[in-house]
Amino acid sequence: MFQDQRREKILQLLQENGSCRVQELKELFQVSEPTIRGDLESLEKSGLITRQHGGAFINNLRSVSIPLSLPNRGQEEAKYRIGLKASEYVGNGDNIILDSGTTVTEMVKHLGNRTNLNIVTNALNIALHLGMEPTNHVLVVGGEFKPPTLSLTGEKGLQLFENLYVEKLFLATGGFSLETGLTYPSFSDIALKRAMIASAKTVYLLADSSKLEKVQFASLGCADKIKYLLTDDGIDPEYAKKLKASGITVIIC
Repeated sequence: MFQDQRREKILQLLQENGSCRVQELKELFQVSEPTIRGDLESLEKSGLITRQHGGAFINNLRSVSIPLSLPNRGQEEAKYRIGLKASEYVGNGDNIILDSGTTVTEMVKHLGNRTNLNIVTNALNIALHLGMEPTNHVLVVGGEFKPPTLSLTGEKGLQLFENLYVEKLFLATGGFSLETGLTYPSFSDIALKRAMIASAKTVYLLADSSKLEKVQFASLGCADKIKYLLTDDGIDPEYAKKLKASGITVIIC
């Protein structure tokens, strides 16, 4: 991997996880500690991150507003439309899993009038928002806190999904392609996302068109598990046909 590519991946990891340790990055990219420190120094000079003893953290963490807002990452109008449409697939009394991220957060903004929901989520902002409705029952996944997405991740949260079954999962992704399936900037989410998918009867993937045919660092696969893709009108019509041929129902929002 070239230097610029590695630094871009490091930045993606920091944007996803909030912070990273030098030792973790060294093992992940199979390079020396001085090389990683040089990468972090370069990213710090760009104003994107701040180095600290043994690692670094992303600079926009303090801009997050609780309980619901997340930092903008582009495609806001598309995410709004996707979130609005996705909310139509949730009825009173549904059993659902809600993933973390900006697009699912947009969806949650339109669920204020739903009641008696049984909700499993790894997103603290979503839990706080929907938990304010007294008839909702909210289960929160345990694990390591990721400030940029106000979410919890890691294998410690997997126990919650043992013997769990829900009707619908509303899933986020870093990238999606027919060849590699679901991909993410970090390996930390892979086990949790897989457990979510295994626990749901129907998987709704919420992904704006900029994420389609985009491959991120860590691959989950599971393209065959996606029943519905909710995306925007930027999707290539020919690619939409390929998705439909593979068994995925494409919903353009």
